[in-house]
Amino acid sequence: MEFKEVIIKRESVRGYLDKPISETQLNHILEAARIAPSASNNQRIKFIVVKDANKRKKIAQAANNQDFVGEATIVIAAVATDLEFTMPCGIKSFTIDAAIALDHMSLAAVDEGLGSCWIGAFSQTKIKEILVVPEQYQVVALLPIGYPDEERGICNRKPLSEIVCEETFSE
Repeated sequence: MEFKEVIIKRESVRGYLDKPISETQLNHILEAARIAPSASNNQRIKFIVVKDANKRKKIAQAANNQDFVGEATIVIAAVATDLEFTMPCGIKSFTIDAAIALDHMSLAAVDEGLGSCWIGAFSQTKIKEILVVPEQYQVVALLPIGYPDEERGICNRKPLSEIVCEETFSE
């Protein structure tokens, strides 16, 4: 698939088929995260791959009862292992590092004929308990991945004229 097509086809999938993902597909997705850029190239994010159906169901409950999360073949949790590293611009790096890696994974999933949905609505405490994440770390986001149960089409997006400024900020 051409890169532009991958970007256009990426959508938030909220329904999955009961169909396994191959280890080759999963490794392609995880490799996309591994090679993603991170602040100072320190790779301060770990990824927990959850395949167990019972554990995925518990994750779905902890994700504000979003059942589709548990229906996905796998759920990947991005865990920040350094909450303190701050980039020179004054922004803590862990959310950005996780976002870049998760975006790489979501695009790699599309390239494999799969879908995903970025999940930020969850109980940090419950997810950490389910996944046995140490207290000093933080789960940044969840990414359920699987075969979409149907194609949804392209979402409406704002035109470039509403989101792009030239030279200086403008409303």
